[in-house]
Amino acid sequence: MLNRPIEQTLAFMIALIPAFTIHEFAHAWVAYRLGDSTAKDAGRLTLNPLKHLDPLGTLMVLMIGFGWAKPVPVNPYNLRGGRKAMAQVAVVGPLSNLLMAAVVAVVWRLSGYAGGQMAYNLLGVFVFLNVALLFFNLIPVSPLDGFKVLVGILPEPLASRWARTAQTGPLLLFGLIILGSFVPQLDILGKVIWEPTQALAGFLLR
Repeated sequence: MLNRPIEQTLAFMIALIPAFTIHEFAHAWVAYRLGDSTAKDAGRLTLNPLKHLDPLGTLMVLMIGFGWAKPVPVNPYNLRGGRKAMAQVAVVGPLSNLLMAAVVAVVWRLSGYAGGQMAYNLLGVFVFLNVALLFFNLIPVSPLDGFKVLVGILPEPLASRWARTAQTGPLLLFGLIILGSFVPQLDILGKVIWEPTQALAGFLLR
């Protein structure tokens, strides 16, 4: 991000706020609907960005392209539906990013330059950012949403085995992020996320 034009960086920063906020709100809302009020009791069932943005995670996104918001607290034992309910809570976050990208892409295609170049660029960046968050969060490595989805839908024996990787997942993920930041040729995460992001975002904006 530091090598990009200032206009694009500003657009990215603006787009990041609703992208993270609605993603986390979606987790809290579905958890509440399925019987767990933990997030609501913690003040997370809100669209107030200050409740969801993590300063370090936001800075990491701006610096190296990967980061996080404050995780929404969920007590899986309160959910109606057990593992599958937890998978629903997890998957709705990335799906909210897909929905935001699709809706804004329609606005982008219809608006042209009606709102000015800055607004036009902001809409385009918003679509790309949300599609990237969709694919990033669906990676089945803890603590990402994809990990919880996989544990929730796999048969019990496989789910138990995969759940045991939860402790090593963050270290693996962080290692891949750092590796890709300093050795572009070994940017595994970037390759996994960037190509499908380009394809889907390009389709939405076409």
